[in-house]
Amino acid sequence: MDTDADLTTASTALRTQWDALRTWAHDVGDPALAAAPSVLDGWTVAALWAHVGRAMEALTACTPAPAGVVPLTLGEYLATYAAGAADTAEAARRLAAEHVSDPVGAVERSATAALAHLGTLGPGDPVVQARRGPVRLSTMTLTRVVELVVHADDLLRSGRRARGTSAGVPDPVDPRALAVVADALLTVVQARGGWDLEVADARTWVRIAAGRIPYDVDVLADALHARYTSDAVPDLGRLLPLL
Repeated sequence: MDTDADLTTASTALRTQWDALRTWAHDVGDPALAAAPSVLDGWTVAALWAHVGRAMEALTACTPAPAGVVPLTLGEYLATYAAGAADTAEAARRLAAEHVSDPVGAVERSATAALAHLGTLGPGDPVVQARRGPVRLSTMTLTRVVELVVHADDLLRSGRRARGTSAGVPDPVDPRALAVVADALLTVVQARGGWDLEVADARTWVRIAAGRIPYDVDVLADALHARYTSDAVPDLGRLLPLL
């Protein structure tokens, strides 16, 4: 595995997805939208946006890991999310309150610091100590792309629901970053079951894998296809959601 190439791909996707989100926030953000409930139960749009900044700060918090430490895989790292969900939600609400005077600027500063710190953690693809455990830098960067893509889609759906229309609420999900995340989440599933699948509808697959829409085998069959026509898409209900 060429982990340096993996890091380059993830880093590029992270930057392009952040650029898309930043532009969206400047174009769409306003106090009325910030106060609206998001598509995540118990979260306002402001809290969801604040969480984007905290997700980027997790990269800034990374430090070099001691030699010989065994890193978590992407699937293992994502599996730690569920246990901390309540704390994550509370932190997002607290940050939203703290950032009320400049929510976009606060998250921009967090993202800028994270991207700058990313460049200091090389050379190569070292194991770093993250908040949730040791991971390779490429894996940690990829988890940030997952966060930004999933939450960009959350913000899109939240904004359109709050305004009752898609007009004036552009899509902040970068297509290239979405493809990277869809493939990565499929790789996690394939590693657990050995199936030979491919992504047919990246947006739907990411929503299913992230638990954003109810699991349904027919919807899954639209999102994923078996690589060979003689095979079928398996029932993945026991493996999903991944985060």
